[in-house]
Amino acid sequence: MKRTPLGPSKGGLRSSGLKRDTDKPLRSSSLKGDSAKSMRSSSQKGDSARNKPPSPFEAQRKAAQRAALNALKRARRSAEKAGVSLSEWEGEFLESVDERIRTHGRAFADPEKGAPGQALSALQGRKLKEITRKANGEDTPPWKRRTPPPERD
Repeated sequence: MKRTPLGPSKGGLRSSGLKRDTDKPLRSSSLKGDSAKSMRSSSQKGDSARNKPPSPFEAQRKAAQRAALNALKRARRSAEKAGVSLSEWEGEFLESVDERIRTHGRAFADPEKGAPGQALSALQGRKLKEITRKANGEDTPPWKRRTPPPERD
């Protein structure tokens, strides 16, 4: 707001000819509240900030989520197609992991149990591979087979 001198008779500066009612409080020229938001929403700068592309880390995390969900679907589908019955625990595992990935973005809470940006922990990934191997009819590797201990005489 520009201030101009009115002359020596008034004895000071006054704002550009506007008179102020002493009953009403001073009003700021800036907008506040909802009117400011509506005025700002039309600016190009605000729109471009909302449509900013995700960071590479965010894109990698979303890709890991999609890959884990697809692996869970493939394991379940291949088991149904081959007619292999999954144990109660395996079925519950697939359902709970699927639900946690969809809800939270990953299936484990402790960051020490998996790599950053990954949807499954190391052990969950290993169990998923075992379920997939079982669904495809593959044998367990020899080093994972349980053989009874040799009997002592």
